[in-house]
Amino acid sequence: MKKSWLVLGLVLFLSFPCGRARAADAPQPAANTGFDAYLEKVEARLAHQYQSPTGFLAGLDSARDRLRRGDLVIENLNTDSNTNLTGAMLHHWRGTAFVPNAQVADFERLMKNFNTYPQHFSPEVLQAKVLSEHSDSGVDHINASMRVRQKHVLTVVMDMTYDVAFARLDAQHGYSSSRSTRVAEIASPGTSNEHALSDGEEHGFLWRLNTYWSYEEGDGGLYMQIESISLTRSIPTGLGWVIKPFVESVPRESLEFTLRSACNDLKK
Repeated sequence: MKKSWLVLGLVLFLSFPCGRARAADAPQPAANTGFDAYLEKVEARLAHQYQSPTGFLAGLDSARDRLRRGDLVIENLNTDSNTNLTGAMLHHWRGTAFVPNAQVADFERLMKNFNTYPQHFSPEVLQAKVLSEHSDSGVDHINASMRVRQKHVLTVVMDMTYDVAFARLDAQHGYSSSRSTRVAEIASPGTSNEHALSDGEEHGFLWRLNTYWSYEEGDGGLYMQIESISLTRSIPTGLGWVIKPFVESVPRESLEFTLRSACNDLKK
């Protein structure tokens, strides 16, 4: 019964007046400004963490025992003040894991090899390739494209491009940032009628996505921490009771899937 109500709610969401056009066209300038301001605070906090000899990863000391037992620690960093964006919702999740015997170099080999993402991160990543890359002052910059699929009652396929940077602090500490530069929802993927939806047609499932990885060797293995910050359309009035769980579950599930997949590959 619960799933039936969810399906009904999603149908209403996709057909809601103004939802497919005016509300989902693109994030309003105020929403983009608010999102950028939030990112600035997160990046400033991460920069401070990276300078700390004992706090490179947030909350590691309190979670160390759980992580070494093989648990994933998943946290919702959203608060009501974070989501007060005109016509939009902000989602911020953090996940931490530990892989015995893994090293920083192993993680970087996995994450920099975008062409193998469909093998390592299937079924979410369908296609991936590097468009350009260069190094500057010890930082590796990669421009990459990906086709991704999210399935949660609905199946949504998107083509995305990212600017990605990898940096090392020393042999035991590294970090990366990934910023979406294009997000396009794809209709009829894999058919002769495949095409990117226009701003007036798309549903606003994802407008922007920033991802931050921090990784540290210690205790005979590798600790990894990922933070995912995304911007989506807001929920039409009257449909929050059924749509909000769907919209909020996808960012968490995607982050957890990515973290778990990376762990599984590094264990091999």
